[in-house]
Amino acid sequence: MSAATSAPAPAPRVELPRVLTLRDLVLFNIVAILSLRWTATAAAAGPSSLTMWLLAGLFFFIPQGLAVSYLSSRLPQEGGIYFWTKQTFGEGHGFLCGWCYWVNNILYYPNLLMSTAVIATYAIGRGDTALMSDWTYILVATLTALWLAVLLNVVGLKTGRWLQNAGALGTYIPGAVLIGFGIHAALTRAAATPITLDSVTPNLGNMSQLNLWASIAFAYAGLELCAVMGDEIKDPRRTLPRSIYIAAPFIAFLYLAGTASLLWLVPSGDVHIVSGFFQAMAAGARDFGGLGWIIPAAAALYVIGNIGGIGAWLTGPARIAFVIGLDRYFPPAFGRVHPRWKTPYVAILTQAVLATVFLLLSLLGRGTTVEKAYLVLLDTMLLVYFIPYLYLFVTYLITRLREPSSAADPWWTGKGAATVIGLAGLLLTVLAMLVATVPPSDTDPWVFRLKVIGGAALFVALGGVVYWRARLTTHSDAG
Repeated sequence: MSAATSAPAPAPRVELPRVLTLRDLVLFNIVAILSLRWTATAAAAGPSSLTMWLLAGLFFFIPQGLAVSYLSSRLPQEGGIYFWTKQTFGEGHGFLCGWCYWVNNILYYPNLLMSTAVIATYAIGRGDTALMSDWTYILVATLTALWLAVLLNVVGLKTGRWLQNAGALGTYIPGAVLIGFGIHAALTRAAATPITLDSVTPNLGNMSQLNLWASIAFAYAGLELCAVMGDEIKDPRRTLPRSIYIAAPFIAFLYLAGTASLLWLVPSGDVHIVSGFFQAMAAGARDFGGLGWIIPAAAALYVIGNIGGIGAWLTGPARIAFVIGLDRYFPPAFGRVHPRWKTPYVAILTQAVLATVFLLLSLLGRGTTVEKAYLVLLDTMLLVYFIPYLYLFVTYLITRLREPSSAADPWWTGKGAATVIGLAGLLLTVLAMLVATVPPSDTDPWVFRLKVIGGAALFVALGGVVYWRARLTTHSDAG
């Protein structure tokens, strides 16, 4: 995709209301990144996951936060990572980055929505019952959650932000309660899972350990999401970096302390990767003589948190599709703004309709080749998802190294520190992509690689077709 060819002429600049404050962005970062299910996934792997959280935080989360903070303070325009890549590498690379970011997230919703519906059964006292696998209930619950998030975000961020804000609190409060239970247990009884120097030492020569590290890095991903709404943020050059500096420590603390609490309360061999969080909550509640209400209350907050997360991941990628529409690489309708609510409603609704289609396929196709195809798509999306992160870290390196240094700059923005930060994030991203191509032990390795690597290449090629068709259409119209 060469940037040398003339690009489609962008539409006139569209003004969007600046309604997001520092508080909104801090909560947006929390709800977009923090997911309590990762504490159970990590705890099920044993105490070495604590070291993995630290390593992923050091080599991916911190570099990601510093790179996004730096770029958003200098280029706080709508589209975020798409705009940064376009400014650095040209139109073609910008489109590829934005395309991968947008198309990946359409497949993300069904998984998050289905897990939300399952957790909701605990809120109504029906956890671990047949309701968890009742497809009629799952379908109604997931579609209701999705379209509630759509409605609130179509009517504007001034309204939709409250869903994300409530979601952040709904995620963080149960996590904080779990940590409280863990601290109480640590002061009153022995650990359910022994945490020793030997048990926290990971074996990075083991593929399952590397896979866990890549998964934990994935759990830390998402700090770039808030920056895609640059034109809707008050004082974005100052607000965006500050929101990251405030939110990131809260996120890292809850992941690390939440996993440690879960390990202390429940033996790692007994942790269920779906309901492990509630196992730990139940164990902690027993230490206080019952507290039977704590599980449904935590589940209700958890559901609110997940719906807020859906709202965040609906809002952000839709802005990228909106800006691509303004640049005329997507149909111009994507760049339309609602006359009353001043939101990119076509981009939001298109994303929601596509998410509904994939949700129906994943639910109604269970036990068929449709389900198998969907699982292959999910494996493929891991590769596609990390492509924008390659662009993020390389763009950060190039942008920083091109700019002159200033004595007033903090040490972590110096060229030497920036090189270390950018390379650390870039190398861990590459590692995560390589791990995603390693086949499970029970599958044919070559068939798996063909599907996953070939599938990712197919998505990239499909983006190329959309890109070149937009160019040809523009040249045809000009002729």
